[in-house]
Amino acid sequence: MRVIREIADMQAASRSAKTKGLTIALVPTMGALHAGHLSLVRQARTEADTVVVSIFVNPLQFGPSEDFGKYPRTLEADCALLAAEGADIVFAPSTEQMYPPGATTVVFVEGLSERLDGRSRPGHFRGVSTVVSKLFHIVSPDCAIFGQKDAAQVAVLRRMVRDLNMPVSLIVAPIVREADGLAMSSRNAYLSADERRQALVLHRALERVRSLAATGESSTAKLRQAALDEIATEPAAQLDYCEIVDPDTLEGCEDVKSGALVAVAASFGSTRLIDNLLLAAT
Repeated sequence: MRVIREIADMQAASRSAKTKGLTIALVPTMGALHAGHLSLVRQARTEADTVVVSIFVNPLQFGPSEDFGKYPRTLEADCALLAAEGADIVFAPSTEQMYPPGATTVVFVEGLSERLDGRSRPGHFRGVSTVVSKLFHIVSPDCAIFGQKDAAQVAVLRRMVRDLNMPVSLIVAPIVREADGLAMSSRNAYLSADERRQALVLHRALERVRSLAATGESSTAKLRQAALDEIATEPAAQLDYCEIVDPDTLEGCEDVKSGALVAVAASFGSTRLIDNLLLAAT
């Protein structure tokens, strides 16, 4: 496995692969890898000849009061995990490589970027779409693998790819959970034992919605209230949002008959977590 730090070297490696007729799958990450990330790498292995995993803690997607400074940076351990999974290239550029002095160009998906996480974290999705756009231009992947846990991000990036005619296919892999249902996240490491127990309320809320929908309940208002009632059983949960929306537009819907995304975000102590559930059309 090759570790590349320079953009020019990554571009050269991609050109070499393309010249040989090899396809490329990209897995964009911020490092601090866990089993959820590794499942994306395994998915990528089935989709293309060459698997590139980017590791870059992107300052543009962090707000001024967020955890950019303390976000875990574990490149050596991450590379060992990726080598074991058969990744071909780790692209780990510096901030100066990705955002050279004087850089002012950003990519902003209007509307979508201001919903769900974008509403409570202004500028977050501008940072996401900008860095992913840059990665797509640098790596030139045929496909890119993302996790369903970041459902709002997926919606934003799908629109970006469509609107800018980017020649890359977005593939979304299922959420990977701990045995007790907690969605895997690099931020789970911040949780105390009590906070981790409290955080399970998000999964319980989603499962309550799933159960109600399975019985035939389709009213968004009733399903959302059921989720809110469950979250209210955990006083320590500082709710950010609990919404049921169209998975492509992130706009609200009156019922879930055509399918819907149930998305929740809450903080436990100082750690903000997200989770979601896709309801199939009925």
